[in-house]
Amino acid sequence: MHHLSYGDVKTAADRVADGVRPVAVARADVGATPEYELFFALEFMQHTGSFKVRGALNFLLAHRERGELPDAGVTIASGGNAGLACAWAARDLGVPATVFLPETAPQTKVDRLHSYGAEVRLVGSEYAEAATACEAFAADTGALASHAYDHPLIAAGAGTLVEEIRSQVPLVDTVVVSVGGGGLFAGVAAAAQHHGIRVVAVEPERCRALNAALEAGRVVDVPVDSVAADALGARRASPMALAAAGNRNVRSVLVKDEAVVSARRELWERYRLAVENAAATAVAAVEPAPGTGDSTARRESAPYAPSAGERVVVVLCGANADPAELGS
Repeated sequence: MHHLSYGDVKTAADRVADGVRPVAVARADVGATPEYELFFALEFMQHTGSFKVRGALNFLLAHRERGELPDAGVTIASGGNAGLACAWAARDLGVPATVFLPETAPQTKVDRLHSYGAEVRLVGSEYAEAATACEAFAADTGALASHAYDHPLIAAGAGTLVEEIRSQVPLVDTVVVSVGGGGLFAGVAAAAQHHGIRVVAVEPERCRALNAALEAGRVVDVPVDSVAADALGARRASPMALAAAGNRNVRSVLVKDEAVVSARRELWERYRLAVENAAATAVAAVEPAPGTGDSTARRESAPYAPSAGERVVVVLCGANADPAELGS
């Protein structure tokens, strides 16, 4: 297993600098007498609507540098966002892309994949089934197999977020990220560890691959049944993510689906930010929905309660969902 380092993230940052949009960071409202500072990293404004472009571009550019891009192109299995990122990066590099998705993937993601010129294949009801079909396709055709999260180039690319966050919030104490298979988390943790920044890894209670791995002391399979499963629905976390979670500045927390839905709705109603449930998962860890008492009581009831004076940045990782769902 590759142990992701800050050097991997720094190399990725240099490689993708001209291809990604630097993340915008906005201060959030935490009440009239805030005890901590809260910021949102608006990574859903990234190309294709999620952070995944960072890893996809790093992966393809690194292989191009080594002369390892085959005529058969690249293939990936995804819940949607990684496929979009791979297809976008492949189009820009003139490389064919074949993307495998579960049949449950939102139609909006399928349509956008077609708009990037990708061939789309829908297989099974979960990411794991799409991944198996993708592996067989790569073996049959010689296509370069990418991964939604379990590859050091993918994770290192995702970690480039931290350098950009630090440029805007230089004294950031904590970065909060939602976790599926753990690519974003592993990359962020590698960079954060170098800078002495705490990382809070957030998962839905019914979609807890990393939390379960920490509990078991090894990577294990978990059930996947959450409103955020289309983006966070990995059946198991990557070994890289489990290794990163062992760092002293990492905390794993779980949130209920009801809290995810409430956080997503509040992001829209309060800030007019239309994000997907995966992004709202991270917010739900810090800011529970209204109705749980005064601001202090709400803060203390959160899965992660920031300390007085703490500077917290929550990564809003993606927005590839139907905005009409916000009204339901």
